[in-house]
Amino acid sequence: MTEGKPLFRIGMLGLGHMGSPMAEHLLASPLVSVVNITGRSRTKLKELEKIGGVWRETPKDLALDSDIIISVLPDLPELEALLKGTDGILAGTRHPIVIVICSTSSPQGVRELSEKLTTMTHGKITIMDAPLSGGTEGAKEGTLSIMMGGDRSLYDRISLIMEACGTPLYMGKLGTGQITKACNQMIVASTITALSEASIIAERAGIKLEQLFRALAGGYAGSHLLESRKRRLIQKDYHVSGAAKFLLKDLTFAEDESHRHHVYTPQLNTLRTIFGDIAKNEMGEKDMSVVQNWIESQSSQSK
Repeated sequence: MTEGKPLFRIGMLGLGHMGSPMAEHLLASPLVSVVNITGRSRTKLKELEKIGGVWRETPKDLALDSDIIISVLPDLPELEALLKGTDGILAGTRHPIVIVICSTSSPQGVRELSEKLTTMTHGKITIMDAPLSGGTEGAKEGTLSIMMGGDRSLYDRISLIMEACGTPLYMGKLGTGQITKACNQMIVASTITALSEASIIAERAGIKLEQLFRALAGGYAGSHLLESRKRRLIQKDYHVSGAAKFLLKDLTFAEDESHRHHVYTPQLNTLRTIFGDIAKNEMGEKDMSVVQNWIESQSSQSK
């Protein structure tokens, strides 16, 4: 490490609610020499340009000037679409590049993509999985939990960069970051469902939700999720922070792993049914706390 000189050239893909604040934190990191950005609309990324982000016209251009590409795209298909073609990442892969996949994706899908890219690029592209937990609030505050899987020596290097966005944790071989996130989402889904059920029972019994949540926060039921979602549950505000449809996707990945390892998961099966029904009823675009609204609607029907 050369004292006083930045070390890494970063390329960012997926500059939405999570990716944009992450890019801001990376721009402030003393270990980063450049943050390359690209997307469908340059206008939407003007604020990042104003604080030092360098616009690249295509994924190919971004790859040509990046050592590490951080993908905060929704899932693997969106990343794979940017790999292909004359303007794709593969066309700009003329030196070793690490792609850090921050989407919540299929663990097996990540492993298969890694094998394919290793073969296609003769080892020039290496993948690490690094799904995120903490939502848009964590991205803005730089307090994300970053669950990383892949080569350990690579983690030791990449984690220095990811520390700008939160707390990176090494989980093991490639794909284990995704498995950790799937386990995380099982707990998130069960907790928001339990909070929603409890809020409706308490409210119908004449208890003010402010008082309910104050009491819960002081005991074993207290949690970061309770703290972050209590206002939404009190106000019935389902404006999106973490969309319910993404929880359904994540639960599907957890289900796949449970089958792979022959684990009986009665709670996971119930959660899949609940969030599947939420998606069918066109509530999936709303915040995960919309499960409260779904439970209330089901309760009304059962009277």
